[in-house]
Order: sequence, then C-alpha cells, then structure tokens
Amino acid sequence: MKFEENNKLSAVFNRLFKPYEERVPVVDKIMNAMVAHGIIDERTDIVNDHIAFRTLGVPHLGVSSFEKIFLHYGYEKRDYFHFEGKKLNAWWYSPPAEHYPRIFISELRVEDLSENARDIIHSYTSFLMKDPVDELDLNDVEAVGDFFEKSLWRLPTFEDYHQLNIESEYAAWVIYNRYYLNHYTISVHALPKGYNTLAQFNDFLESLGVKLNDAGGKIKTSPDGLLLQSSTVADMVEATFANGKTTLIPGSYLEFAERRPLPEFQHLPQSEILRKHRRDGFETGNADKIFESTFTTQTKR
Repeated sequence: MKFEENNKLSAVFNRLFKPYEERVPVVDKIMNAMVAHGIIDERTDIVNDHIAFRTLGVPHLGVSSFEKIFLHYGYEKRDYFHFEGKKLNAWWYSPPAEHYPRIFISELRVEDLSENARDIIHSYTSFLMKDPVDELDLNDVEAVGDFFEKSLWRLPTFEDYHQLNIESEYAAWVIYNRYYLNHYTISVHALPKGYNTLAQFNDFLESLGVKLNDAGGKIKTSPDGLLLQSSTVADMVEATFANGKTTLIPGSYLEFAERRPLPEFQHLPQSEILRKHRRDGFETGNADKIFESTFTTQTKR
C-alpha cells in the first residue's frame, strides 16, 4: 500500500505502512498473488477502506490522546462503539478526502479489568505525567512516523504479558505491540469482476493457503446486509521480552471489506456507483469478531 507523497498526510501514511508490511508477511503474499492473477497491476491500485489502531484507556493515553494526530490532518470523529465483553470503546473517523482510508481507533477500558490486570498496566503507564502527543510537532512527518513505533513504556516482561493475556488478549497485544498499525483493509468491491464480492475474494485467498478468521463465520455481515468483512489470522512475530525470554506472539493482520450500495442507489449501474453511494461506517457485531484475529482461538487453531 502506498500513497502519493504530494502532501504531509500521504507522507505520514507511507511512513506508517513501511513497518507494517515488514511485520505482516501475508501482505506480500496476497499482493504478489493479486498482481500475478491480473487482479491489480500494482499495489497502488488497491483502495484502502480503513486502518485500525489499539490503545489503552489510561491517563494521558487512549483515544483522546491518539486521535489528535489524525484530527490535526483533517479527519472527523464519527460514531461511538461499545464492546461489553471485550471491555472496549471505539470510534471511527472520516477522512478529509475520499482517497484516504477511514480510521478506526479502539481503547481498552482498563478500569473495568481485575485489580491484578489494572496494576500490571499501570506499572507500565503511570509514569506518564502528560500526553505524549502534545509534545509532538504534528507537522513533522518523521516525528509522527517515529511516534507510531516509539516505546511509550518499558518493554514488558513475559510474565506480565502472560498474565494480561489470560484476562484480556487485547491488553497483552497492546502492551507489547504498542501503536503499531493493527490492520489495514482492502476494499473488495473496488476490485475487478470475479473478485469484487467478499465470497469470491475469500475463495481466492483460501486458494493461496491464507488462513481466515472464522470467529462468527469467515464473513461477518451487518444486520442490514450492506457491510461484509473478513480478515486474515494475525501473523506471528518473534517477541523478546524484558527478561530475555523470546517467543512468538500475534502481530498484525489484513482485513477485507465489501460495502454494498445503499437501497436508494442499488438501481445505479456498477460503473456509476461511487463511495458516497455505498454503506459507510462500521458495525459493532462485525468489529467484535474482527478483533479476534489476534486471539489464540484463531492463531492456534
């Protein structure tokens, strides 16, 4: 995935995607196969539906901190989502121009966890006395890019990671992976005929040996039937913990979305259907299962 570097927001996205693609081998596998099968000519042909980040809901961090980066670049905060079982809040953000992806940012409701889990998380984050984003020059592309990979807290021990993982796999993911891009999303409906439905594209992915998240079914469908989503199971990355232990843990993954035309536009010829004619936003039920792309129920099956 690459954006034309004609402005600072494009440059930020290009800076963000480089470490993501290096850490998620399935991206190369899928992109190379799409080119080989003539689905796309090059990676820049891909339409990016949205990107997603995970955060911890603690003082000076969380969504209220992280969103400042994208609000600065013209994004607008939209709908709120509540995930009761996973103890998460989330919001999505619409882009300043249609060729940029939507953004989905979630945060863990840390105070809803057990005392032991809260204590572990606070032991890493309580030293923060102010919002680190406030210290960023948001017009400095390199500084913003570095921030996504910055160690805002010390490297966790394996024991702390393991304890968090028992209670909240989301918490464990963030305590190690920090603000690395959690996933980006291919707009399947923008692909050529034969691959432009999620059912067709999933068949293509599985023919490549790509393992899909099957939580709630391989295709997660909104109640109105207009937003369909699938995702790969997270690639495993080698993690080295503070006490020197090294093991494989879930990293990031790739998502796929099909946004169907709204009822009032379904009469339009395919060639005339624009982004504004399609289902926008997100769906709690879909997102709830997409989160599980990094969970052991998926990575170890």
